[in-house]
Amino acid sequence: MSASLPFDAVLFDCDGVLVDSEPITNRVLRDMLEELGWVMTLEECMATFVGKAVKDEAPQIEARTGQSLTAEWLASFRERRNEALDRELQVVPGALAAVHAVHAQLGGHIACASGADRIKVELQLAKVGLAPYFQNRIFSGHETPRSKPFPDVYLAAARALGVDPRRCAVVEDTVTGARAGIAAGATVFGYSPGGLSHSSAAALRAVGVAQVFVDMAQLPAVLAGHGSHTLGAAGSA
Repeated sequence: MSASLPFDAVLFDCDGVLVDSEPITNRVLRDMLEELGWVMTLEECMATFVGKAVKDEAPQIEARTGQSLTAEWLASFRERRNEALDRELQVVPGALAAVHAVHAQLGGHIACASGADRIKVELQLAKVGLAPYFQNRIFSGHETPRSKPFPDVYLAAARALGVDPRRCAVVEDTVTGARAGIAAGATVFGYSPGGLSHSSAAALRAVGVAQVFVDMAQLPAVLAGHGSHTLGAAGSA
């Protein structure tokens, strides 16, 4: 445990926590689903798919379109998605400084544990300058037996770092991811700045996150103050 943080490691989700990717990904997804016959707005698409892996939603997509979700379609989706992310992706405000601070305070004991495929996660972290902090510490739910909301990807990350998952903090922004962190036994902090890209503060609290905060720049202080009666209300929602 660091002198300033009451955890042995911090495990970050990627989409919506470190990078503002959801509007980009869901715009591509909406367009491609419309080509299959499922017409919806971007807002409807985000409400349906944020926090979920597209491959895991195959039954719903097939039921709405009447078409099988083939490996070729998924490959085309990922290609078009990655091209859009490479053009447009931005870092979540405050994430660079927050990751730098937490990485320094924990001697590098941080990881990125995402439900997305590894190519996407690595592309995104490299695009926004976060890759050096997560070198050899990236974990994908596509590479575990079960993806979020199951705990597998967080358990894999904790195991690789050599820490007890119960001594880990998890930073998540969706109910699906928060459930995964809680199931792993970690203390989950919910990032909820508002908008369709993230689950609401109320929804995150309802599944048992330890604290909700609205500004990623405040994360180091939120983590340091966990359990303290003196933590200011400015970081909570």
